[in-house]
Amino acid sequence: MQLIETVRALQERSEAERAAGRRIALVPTMGALHAGHLALLEEARRRADRVWVSIFVNPTQFDDPADLARYPRSFEADLDACRAAGAALVFAPASAEMYPDGMQTAIEVGELSWPLCGATRSGHFRAVGTIVAKLLLAAKPHVAVFGEKDFQQLAVIRRMVRDLNFDVEIVGAPIVRDADGLALSSRNRRLDAEARRQATALVQALDAAEAAASDGVRDAARLLSAVRAKIARAPRAELEYAELRDPETLRPAPAQLGGPTLLALAVHMRLADGGAERVRLIDNRVLRPALRAGGSAG
Repeated sequence: MQLIETVRALQERSEAERAAGRRIALVPTMGALHAGHLALLEEARRRADRVWVSIFVNPTQFDDPADLARYPRSFEADLDACRAAGAALVFAPASAEMYPDGMQTAIEVGELSWPLCGATRSGHFRAVGTIVAKLLLAAKPHVAVFGEKDFQQLAVIRRMVRDLNFDVEIVGAPIVRDADGLALSSRNRRLDAEARRQATALVQALDAAEAAASDGVRDAARLLSAVRAKIARAPRAELEYAELRDPETLRPAPAQLGGPTLLALAVHMRLADGGAERVRLIDNRVLRPALRAGGSAG
């Protein structure tokens, strides 16, 4: 497995692979790899001859310097995991390589970036769009694989690629969950035992809403009430948002759901009772409301 640290070296490697007729898949990550990332590599391996991984903790997408400093890093273990998973190459640039002195250019996707995580994290998706564009231009892959846990991020990237005519296929891979249902996340490493136990409130909330929708409940307020009740049962959890959105446009869902609807959650888990430190977790589920017998739902 090759380790590359400069854009030019990666571009040269890409040009050689393409000239040889080999298909490249890129899996962009911020490191601290877990089984969810490895599932992305597995999906990439099904779609390409060469699987490449980028490991770069992007400083511009953190709105809190303390959050950036606390973000888990395990570079040597990440390299071992990539090697064991069959990655042919890891791209691990320094910040100065991706953000040269005096850089003035950024990419911003409009409407899709505004709600949900974008409502409280100013500039976050501008930073995401910019770094993903730079990674795609550096690696020049045929396909790039992202996790569906970051549903809004995936929507923003797909829109950017479509709008700017990037010659790459964007693939979303399903959420990977722990045995108790919690979505795998690098941030889970920061949870203490009690916060980790209570964090399952997220998946319990999603399950409750999905069960109600499958039983024919289409009333948005009723579904969100069930979600908030589940989150409220976890004393360490502070709900940032629980919203129902159109899965394509991310516009607010109607009061009565008419079809597949994204339920997106963001929760801050306190790391100690009364403490100030928190870990932000997100999760989502696409609900598919069913009609009750007789053709109505409420």
